[in-house]
Amino acid sequence: MDGEEFSMEDPSQLLQSASDFANYPGVPNDVAAKEFLDRFPLPVIINALQTKSEVPGLEATLVACLERIFKTKCGASLIPHYMPFVQVGLTADSQLVRCLACKTVSCLLENIDETILAAQLIIDNGVYPLLLDCLINGNEQVATASMEAIEKLAGSQKGMEIVFPANNSDDMHLGNLSARCSSLGRVRVLSLIVKLFSVSRDVASAVYNSNLLSLLEAKIRDTDDTLVSLSVFELFYEVAEVKHATEFLSKTTLVQLLSSTISNMSKEAILRSRAMMISGRLLSNDNMYMFIDESSVKAIISAIDGRLRLESQDLNECESALEALGQIGSSNQGATLLLTISPPAARHVIDAAFDKHARGKQLASLHSLANISGEARSDSNIILNGDAEESLRLLIYEAASKSSKLTPSGLFLSVLQQDSQVRLAAYRVLTGLVARPWCLMEICSKQEIINIVTGPNTETTKIGLYCMEARYKCCVAIHKAFMSSSKLTGNPALAPIAAKLQEAVSRGPYLADKIYREAQPMVVTADRF
Repeated sequence: MDGEEFSMEDPSQLLQSASDFANYPGVPNDVAAKEFLDRFPLPVIINALQTKSEVPGLEATLVACLERIFKTKCGASLIPHYMPFVQVGLTADSQLVRCLACKTVSCLLENIDETILAAQLIIDNGVYPLLLDCLINGNEQVATASMEAIEKLAGSQKGMEIVFPANNSDDMHLGNLSARCSSLGRVRVLSLIVKLFSVSRDVASAVYNSNLLSLLEAKIRDTDDTLVSLSVFELFYEVAEVKHATEFLSKTTLVQLLSSTISNMSKEAILRSRAMMISGRLLSNDNMYMFIDESSVKAIISAIDGRLRLESQDLNECESALEALGQIGSSNQGATLLLTISPPAARHVIDAAFDKHARGKQLASLHSLANISGEARSDSNIILNGDAEESLRLLIYEAASKSSKLTPSGLFLSVLQQDSQVRLAAYRVLTGLVARPWCLMEICSKQEIINIVTGPNTETTKIGLYCMEARYKCCVAIHKAFMSSSKLTGNPALAPIAAKLQEAVSRGPYLADKIYREAQPMVVTADRF
């Protein structure tokens, strides 16, 4: 590829044309790529990249140009014929060239229709070990490009056989690779494991069966380094978001690790907070309860409850704990446990939701109470079992009795009269709670609540759009509950409330007035004189 027939004395014309191609707006297409390659065949470009790197700007320009070419079908079809270039690029001293080589592998895997052929090319040319070397030893951009290429490789059955060798003692096994890496390399391998886990359920199964999730668990257990632990917790947070994560994570010791971290007074508050947030994300999924025993869930709830009982608790940790309870409560089973465990952990959320003296805690608690009450759940899933519903009712009435407002309706009005962010959370709370007849009665007993919820000019602030939508959703929920109650619809005294709700629902979330008024000049012509 570096033969004399492909060399050029003056690369200035190539440099200018490559710059134009690399910076041309829009997505590159096959016609443009073919026209460029007809003028400058790929061997000429590669030769210039290898022999003229000292020319200012040439390397960066050619790398950008080739990257765009290989993203087209035309360019990608040439990659199988230039695998030696890919090999050399993956071992180059230049980080730019290494990054290009990694991206070229991704283009090969994306654009070659026959995935078995692409995987075989990678095997035949020894590309996978070179990708791993780029992951461990490259700069951040190279490591990211390498990780993306390995993700795409694992997306096919043949590729999975490369990434997850059957022999556990294989040098390319990610567990063995992690063991002989630097600390930075080890974190990158762990990041790759998380990325692979999210590719598909089959790949996640291969990750689990290769015992790779245990590397993350071991890293938390075996280190006192807060930064390392935090990095691993961030990875677990990503894992917990994956749709198929619950099935596999339930088979690990992660839940026990989270519970022990939350309870551990010697750990940094930021680690406990992260452990709580991961717990919340995991247990927000109803599917998780199919795979995990109830005692493990109760242990996590109890650990969070224990942290919230401490008066000297870090404020950020407290808000994380309240938010985590809300995430757990977004699932039907999680909300039921929060309300029926003795003493109910949900009491922390309800007590803080109506305490305007600690705004951060109040906001977190209001959103959490909205989740527990079912605002984000399907209509058939809002109401909990009898014990949980009674506990929810008693906790709210108890909170009201301890306040100056005395009634739940007074509490609801007090949060609706605060600033727009608190009001937004309050709308969510009422949207969920109003499905309960006792809450509907409380709302209808306060005309001021109806006025705020139905008022077309209530929301005018910068976040007013979100508040408008939340207010309208709340209004629709109240109207639906009202119309479903024969007791209320049959009461003539409540007819004005029904009419007001109907009018607000018909108006929609954004129409402040029924009739738009044209803009009027502030100063009429005569006023200028």
